[in-house]
Amino acid sequence: METVMKAPGKAKAEVRKISGNVPVLRSRTERLAAGQALRESVPRGSHADWKSSAQRRDPIEILEESNQDRLPELVPIRYGRMLRSPFTFLRGSAALMAYDLATTPSTGLRVQACGDCHMLNFGLFATPERNLVFDLNDFDETLPAPWEWDLKRLAVSFAVAGRDSQLPDADSRGAVLECARAYREHLREYSRMNPLEVWYTRLDAKTLIAMAPDEKVKKYREQLAEKARQRVVENLFPKIVGEVAGRRRLVDQPPLIFHVSDPGFEERVREAIVGYRESLSDERGILLDRYHLEDFALKVVGIGSVGTRCFIGLFFDEEDHPLILQFKEQRRSVLEPYTGKSHYDNQGQRVVMGQRLMQSSSDIFLGWLRGQRGHDYFVRQLRDMKISVRVEEVTAGQLKRYAGVCGWTLARAHAKSGDATTISGYLGKGDTFDEAIAAFSLAYADQTERDHAALVKAVAAGRLEALAEE
Repeated sequence: METVMKAPGKAKAEVRKISGNVPVLRSRTERLAAGQALRESVPRGSHADWKSSAQRRDPIEILEESNQDRLPELVPIRYGRMLRSPFTFLRGSAALMAYDLATTPSTGLRVQACGDCHMLNFGLFATPERNLVFDLNDFDETLPAPWEWDLKRLAVSFAVAGRDSQLPDADSRGAVLECARAYREHLREYSRMNPLEVWYTRLDAKTLIAMAPDEKVKKYREQLAEKARQRVVENLFPKIVGEVAGRRRLVDQPPLIFHVSDPGFEERVREAIVGYRESLSDERGILLDRYHLEDFALKVVGIGSVGTRCFIGLFFDEEDHPLILQFKEQRRSVLEPYTGKSHYDNQGQRVVMGQRLMQSSSDIFLGWLRGQRGHDYFVRQLRDMKISVRVEEVTAGQLKRYAGVCGWTLARAHAKSGDATTISGYLGKGDTFDEAIAAFSLAYADQTERDHAALVKAVAAGRLEALAEE
């Protein structure tokens, strides 16, 4: 293979003559031009379109289908949470939106996608160095997919959340525009960086506090960061752990936390932990070895995940320092019917690898396993300074600022795995695409309200059972 080097410069790159499967390395200028050329086949304004077709599947049918192999006694809790509002419905219906997104215009440019990219799947959490960073924090549906799908779902979540807070559509639209603008402008910044610079960059709590527009916002962010720092196992431990017959046990709080009454369950759990350890790097396996398992219980989490098998394990070291790990069942991504199967056979491994690829920093206990009965899980610490913002009664200013931060964060996540330069060439420097996403978001917010109403009707008619929690 012959290699020819061009003179250095921002728009220059190594050019190689093809030999076998060696890829062609294109310059930044060429990739920007390729993105611009995509506008001919997929006009940026086409992303504004949303109209439910006559062939659209019954949304309740899709929800019921997504319950396959969930624990049936927990499914009513899922529906009860989705009933609360169109926003909670959106959170629990990633499968439905994936079905709809697959019918929308696409550039064909793929990234490692979150797959369930809504505003509450972002937040603060601790890095291994114990710094607080803001990033995506839920990857149950992660899979390589068109970059537009993540951005559209994120934008729609702001439109729906704005309506839930009784904001005028003009304010919700303003938040969506800010989200799209931040994504577009920051993605272009990342496209100018070398790959290592992109991987090293992160948005930490100190930066968020420093960039606050006024003292009131700064104080709020400082309080949120301090609250996150208190969400550690040492503070959680007394709230969910008690003593039974001289042994420490997780406290049953049915139907949300409860022990499994199966005599062979503990043996399967201990066997699963051996499998989990094998997914860890050697030094982290040695760290895990310092702890022993004391108790294990099922825990209901989230909205979309309700009904899947999610457990928490209570561990202690020799000096009685606690560790709580979450073992969360993973099924095939809701994106898979439209994007193809994951490269990973174990769905827990799919999540872990996607998380590592999208996040700026990940939990040291992140790993995966396959249980004795064939269920796949990924593992992480429970909480560990993890916190998300509240969306109830949010102001227009708060929604807009948060939308900008989330758009920025998504741009960095996509830049790690995708071709940021070609996507930037497609987006351009103007707001044509931003305006299209704003129009789509409000139209799909209408769709979400109709689908939520369909759920309400299905429950009222007895087609579905819902459990309203106090």
